[in-house]
Amino acid sequence: MTKIKKLDIRLANQIAAGEVVDRPASVLKELIENSFDAGASQIDVEVEAGGVKRILVRDNGCGIDHDDMALALDSHATSKIYNLDDLEAVTTMGFRGEALASISSVSRLTLSSNVTSQAEKGWQAQSVGRDMNVELSPTARPSGTTVEVEDLFFNTPARRKFLRKEKTEFNHLDEVFRRNALGSFSTGLSLTHNGKVIHSLRPCNELLDRERRIAKLLGQGFIDNAIHLDVEYSGYRLQGWVAQPTFSRSQADMQYFFVNQRVIKDKVIGHAVRQAYRDVLFHGRQPVFVLYFSVDPSQVDVNVHPSKHEVRFRDSRQVHDFIYRTLHKALADVRPEGPSSDGDTKAYSASLTEGQLSQQGSMALADAAVIYRGDHQRAANGRVMSSAPNNRVGGNFSSTGTQNGGFSSSHQQLYGAGGQDSAAAEALSRPGADGEIPPLGFAIAQLKGIYILAENIEGLIVVDMHAAHERITYERMKTARDDRGIQAQPLLVPVSLSLSDKEADCAEEASELFLSLGFELQRVASESMIIRQIPVFLASADAELLVRDVIADLLQYGSSDRILNHIDDILSTMACHGSVRANRRLSLPEMNALLRDMERTERSGQCNHGRPTWTAMSLAELDKLFLRGR
Repeated sequence: MTKIKKLDIRLANQIAAGEVVDRPASVLKELIENSFDAGASQIDVEVEAGGVKRILVRDNGCGIDHDDMALALDSHATSKIYNLDDLEAVTTMGFRGEALASISSVSRLTLSSNVTSQAEKGWQAQSVGRDMNVELSPTARPSGTTVEVEDLFFNTPARRKFLRKEKTEFNHLDEVFRRNALGSFSTGLSLTHNGKVIHSLRPCNELLDRERRIAKLLGQGFIDNAIHLDVEYSGYRLQGWVAQPTFSRSQADMQYFFVNQRVIKDKVIGHAVRQAYRDVLFHGRQPVFVLYFSVDPSQVDVNVHPSKHEVRFRDSRQVHDFIYRTLHKALADVRPEGPSSDGDTKAYSASLTEGQLSQQGSMALADAAVIYRGDHQRAANGRVMSSAPNNRVGGNFSSTGTQNGGFSSSHQQLYGAGGQDSAAAEALSRPGADGEIPPLGFAIAQLKGIYILAENIEGLIVVDMHAAHERITYERMKTARDDRGIQAQPLLVPVSLSLSDKEADCAEEASELFLSLGFELQRVASESMIIRQIPVFLASADAELLVRDVIADLLQYGSSDRILNHIDDILSTMACHGSVRANRRLSLPEMNALLRDMERTERSGQCNHGRPTWTAMSLAELDKLFLRGR
């Protein structure tokens, strides 16, 4: 066996570079994060040949003092962490103190900086030689810091050969730039590639200016289809934009989640977002969002991965539930809405009780003040939407709507429940006493027994009547289930489960959760449990497999919605078969009854399978089709 010896500095730094520097994009990430930490209000990025030939990052931050220039290029040297307590509550983007040293070990790096307002007082540092000694020389530059990285991986050809074509490497660089531009609205940023300006973004603090930046980076379509939310609860805050389910992607390439301004990918957060979209997203599609989660730095560990793109929450279960409930409610509250009279952002406040915010009892919550801010947005298809409050809270209709899954007398004919009162029918088919026209307008015809054509204040509304009624029926069935609770039945022959100690402990701790969902579990040995009772809806399901999957979710995410998902799937199938079918001829009052129900029902923009239930065309769009006004 060979003798143990200490690695030389350059080799040790090159090994460290393998953890944080795998392509030009990772270099840009580290340099921009340092500029943010320096308090820069303007960051300019210049790259050549996809960043392989040259990356330059210039900022107007606080700069680096002359005495610290050499130390800045040394490994594990940082101004951001001094003791263990600092590491327990990291408030900066970079903190490991290895980025500049690692980058300089695999490139030709020049660092110049000035902490004064006098341009001639700047200093420049370069690392040279096998021992990476730093040479300092005076330079003229304004206050701030510039890092120039040239010939990346020139001395490590094995890594250089893994780099892709210039276009591919630049696309990765551009994505890093977008993430950082979305993460810090108060900073102006620019990106130039091969002498061509790609992005030039000014600092923005107002909501409208921020949405303009997002539109430049992600496209106007996202903003046109987005719900803006701002929710605070018990030390947590979730802000940002979530797209309508109809504005989805085939890939998860427009999903940005920031924790304390740091963009991350986390399995707990990913699960919470998917769970919130589960009931409204078409199969195989991916949601689009830009979300910002703020939490006490001591409640999140960012020192999990060298590249700092993963985090670990102290209470991941509570974080999961907060994010899921917030997004779930925001998506549920979007419904057809008339045009805003003043165009201002609509805001409302709702007080959520413990049971409403956490149906599974996984969060011990007092009343929470929740504020949503949702602009009246017009989607690309002409829809007008609003995240306005409604009469349904926590799964129950108020006295102004139908209750317990039943149907009001004015709707009975539509649902095949008998005759309809003629006075009520006539009232449904004309504007109210105040002359207001509802968002979906009033029905004027039925097309091919499939679509309802309606006229509202702006133009034409087209409704898929089966898809719309399917969602209405489904939501009412879920409401009835929530009102009565989940009905359970005992098993004649209990099902035995062989589990590990860890799994059995988890199931035993979650026994109240299982019981609330209709399952009764009993532990009979250290690694054995039996299922004594299951929900009536799941009489034909594989109870053993379902319980195992729920336990796996609880261990991984801290929560599980598999049981409710199975029940919801059955209710969805029942709603599909129980809804009005194609070629069913409806009267105008029946069609109007359906339109009014859509305006009251949560998630009415999509059917149970995620398909859109309605679309709109404004008069201007119709005029354009027929070349009117030309």
